[in-house]
Amino acid sequence: MTERVATTPGVYPLPDWAKDDLSDLKGHQKEDLISGDESEDVTAIYEETRAEVVEAQQTAGLDRIVEGQLRWDDMLAHPLTVHDNVETRGIVRYYDNNNFYRDPVVTGDLDFDGDVADELASAAELTGSDSLQAVLPGPYSLADLATDEHYGDDETFLAAVGEFLAGEAEAFPDVETLFLLEPSLVENPPGDGEDAHASEAIDAVASATDADVVVQSYWGSLDEKVHAHLLDADVDAVGYDLVADHEGAVENVNEYGTKDSVALGLVDGQNTRVESPETITERVEWFEEQTPVNEFETVYLTSNTELFYLPYAKFEAKLAALGEAARLQEVEA
Repeated sequence: MTERVATTPGVYPLPDWAKDDLSDLKGHQKEDLISGDESEDVTAIYEETRAEVVEAQQTAGLDRIVEGQLRWDDMLAHPLTVHDNVETRGIVRYYDNNNFYRDPVVTGDLDFDGDVADELASAAELTGSDSLQAVLPGPYSLADLATDEHYGDDETFLAAVGEFLAGEAEAFPDVETLFLLEPSLVENPPGDGEDAHASEAIDAVASATDADVVVQSYWGSLDEKVHAHLLDADVDAVGYDLVADHEGAVENVNEYGTKDSVALGLVDGQNTRVESPETITERVEWFEEQTPVNEFETVYLTSNTELFYLPYAKFEAKLAALGEAARLQEVEA
C-alpha cells in the first residue's frame, strides 16, 4: 500500500506578533535580520517563532516537520545572501510575483557556511523525533537567482553552487527527508546541455545526505528533456504541481516515467482559499487513477509552492488540511 506523507516545502510566513515585534525593535533594520549577525533580541524572536511553527505542524499532524525558514527574507536566495563571499545588491523581483529579494552577487569561493545546518539543529531540539525535514533551494534555482562575478561561466558556477549546497547538507543533523526547491526548472528552464548539468548538480546535493531527497518544481510542468534529465539524478522523488498544471504533470509521468515516489502539490501556496481534506484526498486519488502503471512507494502530500505568501491564519489552516488528508487514508485502510 502506498504511504501518504503530509509535509510542506517550508519557507513559512512570520506570525503577526513577530512582524510587529521585529518592526518595533529600536534601530531595527531589515539588513540586520538577514545578515546572519542578528542581535540577541532578534535571535530571541526567531527562536520563539521557530518553536511556534514547529508546534503548529505537530498540532496539524504533519508527518515531516520543517524548521520554517522564517529568517529567509530573501526566500530561496537566503543561503547565499548570508555567505561571507557574497555581496547583496539591488532588489530583484522574485519570479513573476510581487515579492522581492536582494541580488546575491558571488564574489569569492562558495566555501562552507553552515547557516542552514544551525537552523536545523535548533529545530531538532524541538521536534523530539526522527520526522525532521530539511529544506534547501535546488542548485539550479539558487544559481539562477544569483549573479556570478567569480567563477566565470555558467557551467562552473552551477557546479560550484551544487558543491556548496552539498557541503551544507553534509553538516545537517539527522533528517528524514530533504526537499530541494527547484521552481527555476519551470520558470527559466535550462537549455540543451545545461539541463544535464542541472541534473548533475542536483545529484551532487542528493549524494551528500542519507535522507530521502525530493526535488519539488512548481508553477507549471517540466519540459520533456528537463524532466528526463531530472530523472537521471539519484533522488528519491520528483514533485509535480497539480495546482498549476495537473494535466502536464500526468503527461510527464505517463510518457516519461518518474521515480518510485512522488510529491504532489495539492494545496495552493499562494491562494487564501483553504482546501478541504476531502478535496486534497480526491486530488491524490485522481492522480493515482491517471497514472495506473505506477505503484508509488510514497506520495508526499504538500503545497505546490512555499507558504510565505499566505496570512498566518490561512497558513495554519492549510497545514491542518494536509495533516487531516493523510489521516483520512489511515481511516480508510
